[in-house]
Amino acid sequence: MTSPIGILGGTFDPLHFGHLRLAQELAEGLVLGEVRFIPAGLPAHRAPPFASPQQRLEMVHLGMDGNPLFSLDEREIFKPAPSYTVETLLDLRRERGAMQPLCLFMGADAFLGLATWHRWRELFDLAHLVVAQRPGVAGITRAAATLPAELLDELDRRLVNEPEAMRDAPSGAILVHPVTALDISATQIRRELAAGRSPRYLLPDAVLDYIRTNGLYKDTYGT
Repeated sequence: MTSPIGILGGTFDPLHFGHLRLAQELAEGLVLGEVRFIPAGLPAHRAPPFASPQQRLEMVHLGMDGNPLFSLDEREIFKPAPSYTVETLLDLRRERGAMQPLCLFMGADAFLGLATWHRWRELFDLAHLVVAQRPGVAGITRAAATLPAELLDELDRRLVNEPEAMRDAPSGAILVHPVTALDISATQIRRELAAGRSPRYLLPDAVLDYIRTNGLYKDTYGT
């Protein structure tokens, strides 16, 4: 079995240290071969991004530069139609074959809403789900009473406790993995910039320099 590949999707509007640290910790904790950052073009479950596809692509490239664990995947960013995770995973599965372990990263909030995702049940046939758990945030097992019955059933059947399970099969498991609590959001960064304050130390200097050079988010009060 080859080393698992981690998958981190998002708008990255802009990329920040919360994204990067989560990817680093999960890559090391699960002993992954790489983590692919996949910026969304038109996300299906949220408002359109503020920065253009090309600008967000360049910010991710600048932010991950020099990290041999990270790679940038452009398959979604220029799509004119909404991006769906299941379709991206199907593409990756066709490219990498049936036996390549794939690990889809998500936060606890995203997992709790998983049953609203497009063709969400198919995700388990295509990848493992790795839920990043920050200290002080209620875990998904403690939130089980609020889960839809169909999602609770999947959690009960698929939850594993050891990262090694990600290597023993190409897909199908759910792992909750602790990560450092970094209370950083792209919305917060956009608001700081719009208000004329510096978001330095919330994101890489190279990304901040790009934002300033291109005048991004100055008139935007992110939501």
